[in-house]
Amino acid sequence: MSAGNAVFSSFRQAMAWLHTWFGLVLGFVLMAAFFFGALSVFDREIDRWAIPSTRFEPQPMPSYEKILRPAFERMQPLPAAVAAMAPRVDGPMPERFDSVGSWSAYTTHRDPVLALYAGYLVPKAKDPEEQIWAYATIDPRDGTPLPDDRLKVGSGFFYPMHYSLTLDWKNLGFWIVGLSALVMLAALVSGVVMHRKLFREIFTFRPEKARLRSVLDLHNLTGVVALPFHFFFAFTGLLIFAAAYYFPVGHTQLHDLHDLHAQVEAQETGLPHERAGVPAGLADVDAMVAEAQRRWEAHGKAGEVGFLVLQHVGDANGYVSVYRAGTDRIALVGDGIHFQAATGELIREDPPATPVGRIAEFLTGLHLQHFRHWLLRWLYVLGGLLGAVCIATGFVFFVEKRKRQHARQGSQGARIVDALAVAAVTGMVVAALSILVANRLLPEDLPARGDWERYAFWGAWILALLHAAWRSAPVAQGLPNPAWREQCWAIAVLAPAAVLANWISTGDHLLRTLAAGYWPVAGVDLALLAVAAIAAGAARRLGRRAGQQAAATASSGEAAHA
Repeated sequence: MSAGNAVFSSFRQAMAWLHTWFGLVLGFVLMAAFFFGALSVFDREIDRWAIPSTRFEPQPMPSYEKILRPAFERMQPLPAAVAAMAPRVDGPMPERFDSVGSWSAYTTHRDPVLALYAGYLVPKAKDPEEQIWAYATIDPRDGTPLPDDRLKVGSGFFYPMHYSLTLDWKNLGFWIVGLSALVMLAALVSGVVMHRKLFREIFTFRPEKARLRSVLDLHNLTGVVALPFHFFFAFTGLLIFAAAYYFPVGHTQLHDLHDLHAQVEAQETGLPHERAGVPAGLADVDAMVAEAQRRWEAHGKAGEVGFLVLQHVGDANGYVSVYRAGTDRIALVGDGIHFQAATGELIREDPPATPVGRIAEFLTGLHLQHFRHWLLRWLYVLGGLLGAVCIATGFVFFVEKRKRQHARQGSQGARIVDALAVAAVTGMVVAALSILVANRLLPEDLPARGDWERYAFWGAWILALLHAAWRSAPVAQGLPNPAWREQCWAIAVLAPAAVLANWISTGDHLLRTLAAGYWPVAGVDLALLAVAAIAAGAARRLGRRAGQQAAATASSGEAAHA
């Protein structure tokens, strides 16, 4: 028998090895993906908490003529965008960009603000199809420009952390998270093979048993209960980013074929792929939106507009596309209706998707959750947190199972893993709370304020790691790391501090937001207080266990001495 066969004497043992080591190596990334994925379910609400000037009720898509057109006409790319574009242009950059490739506006049923995007043609660009972009945020009630340089902590930081760790260089974060999701699928399959009696695992949680047993029970319970959720989200996450990041063959190896497909598609749909080069006016866009809503209503669909696009603005080939918000169903549907910009004549009404297209819409919509179903959204949060608990208990079980053996051998392995686990579990929560506290304490007019908020996040996380490593010496002796308890106390202090800072800096204390029924801010404050209570409870329990263990160690030492 070979050495390899000796190590893996059965298929289940091989799966156990795969589950343990794959889960350990990439579990730290998955922990962040699950935790920030859970927070991202309410990313817009966190944005409202972080940017007080946007604390008003969600608004429908406003009138193009009264609100959108003046706002679009004000937009120009920022100097930083112009400087970044300069190397890709033959000759000097223009002072203004007047040839509009597209104008678009996007909102959701949870967004009081309206996001605007403008793409401009760039004279003498080395790639004629490349455009320079401008972005703006406005109050849709009157078109007032809103601060667009504030960090949207929910949608602009926690959400990208979920799928890219905010590591944008060479799309490195996308690849790390994608690899982790792939490994997670393998870990889930190997976990199913290891636990043949899955149904029994749901009812096998013995909190009063020995610590190692209860930790393993909780790991199995959280893994089994949310198994479909974990499998589905890892799988659909890979599908959503596959074409854009993991296998972008349409924009690389098949670039010419991709362009040909775009031209053929334009011929078949009647939506021009390129500008005609002939100036043309713009008909009443509000009338086009009203006609689109009338057509949706005739088909029994909710008529809220989520996305409005004006393509090839000012050109004879210009057209206006109106997309439905589609919040009445899980599938991510647009039901686009397209009009000729110069005349307002209907060009095309998107036909029903093919069966394959419907499956893609359903899977994408189920992952991105643009729907209104609040109970389902909370189940997403629960699923994400269960995934985080499953991974955290996996870390604890790994360390608890080995630390006494490592202590006898003089190995530092358990100590290193434990320090990393503390940083990945409690340290990550400390970092998330630190960015919220910094958001409320930093001066509003501080230059590069968003960067300072990011520094607060990463600085707190690094400090948590250093603290966990510094306090990990007892692990090398087979004892618990006090950093778990101490960082729980840090969470118990930081969470109410964020609530207090919000009250002092905005006047929106919890009683006021609850009385007004403004749940985006009240909900975040309540969640922070709940986190503080749980952390304090966990810290007290860890403290009691540490005391009992110290007493038992002292007692055994005295007995041995006697």
